[in-house]
Amino acid sequence: MRLTKHHPALAGVIAAGTLLAAPALAQTVPPAMISVSGEASVSAPPDLAQIDAGVTSQAKSAREASEANNAVMGKVLLALKAADIDQKDIQTSRLSLQPEYAPNRPNGPPAIVSYRASNRVTIRLHDVLKVASTIDMLVAAGATDIGGINFTVSNASKLLDDAREQAVADARRKAEIYARATGVTLGAPLSITEGGSPGPIPFYRRMAVGMAASPTPVAQGEETLEVNVSVSWSIKQAGQ
Repeated sequence: MRLTKHHPALAGVIAAGTLLAAPALAQTVPPAMISVSGEASVSAPPDLAQIDAGVTSQAKSAREASEANNAVMGKVLLALKAADIDQKDIQTSRLSLQPEYAPNRPNGPPAIVSYRASNRVTIRLHDVLKVASTIDMLVAAGATDIGGINFTVSNASKLLDDAREQAVADARRKAEIYARATGVTLGAPLSITEGGSPGPIPFYRRMAVGMAASPTPVAQGEETLEVNVSVSWSIKQAGQ
């Protein structure tokens, strides 16, 4: 019989490799857990509103289109000032001047037939009851485009915090049902992930030049803020 002698250094390397591999293998085993989602929503009447308004002008030359647009927008801005809307709540959002082309011709490049100038402003209102009258005032002053009306709640963060607590409580309620049904108990939460909240629904209205506008019906309703959370809890056998 032949006896094999183990080299001490080699044995130490093998042992060290085994010790290093053991924790790595242990980390690949996920902990026992229950993962559920929770939902909650809170509603409140909006107290802020934002309106997007603009003036579009068309003329044969770029200068004529620009001058016509500037004249009408000047009237719109004066009307906003007369309505006691603070200058800091009025902001230009878009300014453009573009050529308008004739339909494609079989021969030669398309010809420019006119120019279109556009100027848009965003108006913030701190009184939502003034939305309808502001829209009517803008149209009367010459605005040709009214759109993107957004109602928001100023204390949205506080309302969302309340909804977050309710959503986590809803998730725990569901997790406890699953725990009882499977004979385990809940441990500490392992992870919490929050989903998104839907944004406000915009309102859009386009006025034809020269059209007489009837009083604008606007209903602000309520803003509903939603929170969705996904929570994972560790679990253990009952009695542990």
